[in-house]
Amino acid sequence: MRRIAVACLAAGLLLAATLARAEVWGYVDERGMAHFAPEKLDERYELFFRGGESFDTAAGAGGTPRPVAVPTAPSRLVAFFEVSPAYKLVKHHLREASLAHGIEYELLQAVIATESGFDAAAVSPKGAVGLMQIMPATAERYGVTGDIKSPVSRKLVDPRTNIRTGARYLRDLIRMFPGRLDLALAAYNAGEGAVQRAGNQVPNYRETQNYVKTVLHLYATLKPPSMKHGGVRWPQRVRMELPAPADGPAGG
Repeated sequence: MRRIAVACLAAGLLLAATLARAEVWGYVDERGMAHFAPEKLDERYELFFRGGESFDTAAGAGGTPRPVAVPTAPSRLVAFFEVSPAYKLVKHHLREASLAHGIEYELLQAVIATESGFDAAAVSPKGAVGLMQIMPATAERYGVTGDIKSPVSRKLVDPRTNIRTGARYLRDLIRMFPGRLDLALAAYNAGEGAVQRAGNQVPNYRETQNYVKTVLHLYATLKPPSMKHGGVRWPQRVRMELPAPADGPAGG
């Protein structure tokens, strides 16, 4: 019952507002890893999908419109989750963590796609490790311990350890910011303190704003509109509120 309650809290809360021109751009690199962003960062990026003039999934969390006047990107990107060997290797760990910690599978999928493109060995310049780009200090808060032979950073390369730890952290952030999935995601990217210092709003760091938009867009697209868990229908709309963007340091 607790698992269902957490799941309902994570995804059953009604969220309502709009995003301007919901878009996700992306490309698959030579290693088969996907890179996603809410805007065309350079010439490698192609349009993955575009919604209407606003981002409002009132017709269902999976009801984000496909492109109307623009074509989709090449099929290798559209079908990334169906053909990616890296995704196939870890999707059972996503399912396990989703059930164990009450986090929607599609939300974990969207977070990992944005964080690492399903590269289990990814390490950020700030030291975040693995699929869900977890800082070793955060992992230690959730009981991941290391030693000289196998430090925490090495243990986080293990997909099961990484995903379970990231799912627990995301679950706690959703509890910390009830009804505001955008804030939970912003805190995952920039830290709880950054969200709190911003007055419980998405901080005006461009990296964090882009991160939140990308995860929400992918999540809404991946999620079937009629999906139910525990007899409860998942949210009908996805909300996000953003201040004017500004370049600044984001976390992890």
